[in-house]
This record gives sequence, structure tokens and C-alpha cells, in this order.
Amino acid sequence: MTKSEQAVDAFMKGFNCSQAVLSAFSPSLGLDRDAALKLSCAFGAGMGRTCQTCGAVTGAYLAISIKHGRDRLEDQEKREKTYSLVQEFDHRFKAKHKSVNCRDLLGCDLGDPADAKKASEKQLSRTVCPEFVRSAAEILEDIL
Repeated sequence: MTKSEQAVDAFMKGFNCSQAVLSAFSPSLGLDRDAALKLSCAFGAGMGRTCQTCGAVTGAYLAISIKHGRDRLEDQEKREKTYSLVQEFDHRFKAKHKSVNCRDLLGCDLGDPADAKKASEKQLSRTVCPEFVRSAAEILEDIL
């Protein structure tokens, strides 16, 4: 099973978008899967259901940071590599989906009760979100 298939599978089983993406990559990053699920939990539904940056995107950003992030203050090269990969990911995701913002991607605000109800009725988490999870994982797999 590819990492994108693993991510979609985790999402369809009930983990949020950020958890799904990060957990699919966690073993190859040396991160325990349970730790990955906990670490990324708050980022689902556009950062804790605030509909900001898509959780699939933030899960990818976390994976990039775990693999390439700076852990020593003087290591500017790692910081620049991390930022560059985040920008590349962002560019590619936007090219495919026009935005990295959950509100824009879904066409509603999950923090608003009326919009959340519409999203539920339209089953957006089952009809459109899996594609964002898949895309994020595919792009991430390509750039890591």
C-alpha cells in the first residue's frame, strides 16, 4: 500500500486529515505512529476546526519539518531546506486545488454551526476531503 493509500485509509477510518497524512509517513521519519497521531490531532479541519490551513497540508508540513527541520540554532541550512520544501509543497498543492485554506477548499466554515451542518449533509469529509489527503500525501512522497 502506498503512503497516499495509507493516508486515505487512515482518514476514512476516522483520523483527521492531518493525522492521516503524518501517520502515513511517520515510520519512515523515525516517528512512532501513536506520537504522530497525537502530535497532529490539533491540526485537523483547518487547525482545530477553525478552517484555516487544511489539515492534510499541515500534516505534510509537519512531515517535512521532522525530516529536514533545524534542531541546532546555528543550522541555517536545514531551516532554509525546510522552508523551501514547504513552499514547493504549497505551490504544488495550490496548483492542483487553488488553495491550501480549508474554508476555500470546502466552500464553508466548519466553525459556523450552519455551515458545519451543510458540510455534514453534503458529506464533504467523505466526498472531497479524501482527495486533499491523497494529493497531500502524493506531493509529500514526491518531494521527500
